Amino acid sequence: MAWLAAGEGYEISLVEGQVAARSTTGRAAGRQLKSLPKALKEHPEVDRLRRLSEWLDRHAAACVAQVDTWMVSSLPVPTELLARVWPDEAWQGALRDVAVVGDDPDEVGFLRDATESGELKVVNLDGETVRLSPRTVILPHPVLLPDLDDVREFAAELGIAQGVEQIHRATWQKPDTFTAGATEVRDYAGGKFPTRFSLAARATSLGYRVSGGYATCKVRDAGAGTEAAVWIGEPYYEDETTTGALSWHDENGRTVGLSDVGPVAWSEGMRMAAALYAGRKIEEGTGA
Repeated sequence: MAWLAAGEGYEISLVEGQVAARSTTGRAAGRQLKSLPKALKEHPEVDRLRRLSEWLDRHAAACVAQVDTWMVSSLPVPTELLARVWPDEAWQGALRDVAVVGDDPDEVGFLRDATESGELKVVNLDGETVRLSPRTVILPHPVLLPDLDDVREFAAELGIAQGVEQIHRATWQKPDTFTAGATEVRDYAGGKFPTRFSLAARATSLGYRVSGGYATCKVRDAGAGTEAAVWIGEPYYEDETTTGALSWHDENGRTVGLSDVGPVAWSEGMRMAAALYAGRKIEEGTGA
């Protein structure tokens, strides 16, 4: 961005998200200073730029969160919308190189550009840059991509660096069979935490919602809303606690049998349970 006058003899600007200053006088005129001069630290323009920087950080995080929601929920996104937000650097950082699927569900490409006319430029899995003009695109969850390992290998060859965790997102494949009537998974139950608060704090820091005694995440799978939930203990419980079972519920709060859980809901629920369990207290000498 442009350099702004701030006090006598100085100009300021945002450089890589930080307020930077340069002198406008003397031998150092036009040269960026290594640190902010003391005379500028309380200057109103400096404070304004700091608040702008904080807003830009929040905006960038919101863009990533929205793209992640589109991907986790397999929601069709209007191509016109992508074209409209693409000039915004924060949106572009979240969307660039995300895998998209247009009219042909078997054609996956990495998004490189979105024009004002609503045309998308993508690199397909043959390494060719092609132009697409579908009305909407899907940002597929990786568990839905056939030959995911091949896609990951190709992405590595291209040097793909995604702003949203998609291609290299940890995934869990749903087993083919279950015990009749099964509604819980206990693969990641029993992880010990010093307090319920510490477990809830870990869930929140990972981006999951804490409601009552559960850490939860919502997805849309095959058009239906599903919520995965891991028991983390009664609120306000102050003693040592452990992670509980993982279960799924529909939009009306009814428990979903494991055989009826969709592939995306299964993968995201297991991902949440594994991430919570990974922060457990390890008993010295046990590795468990």
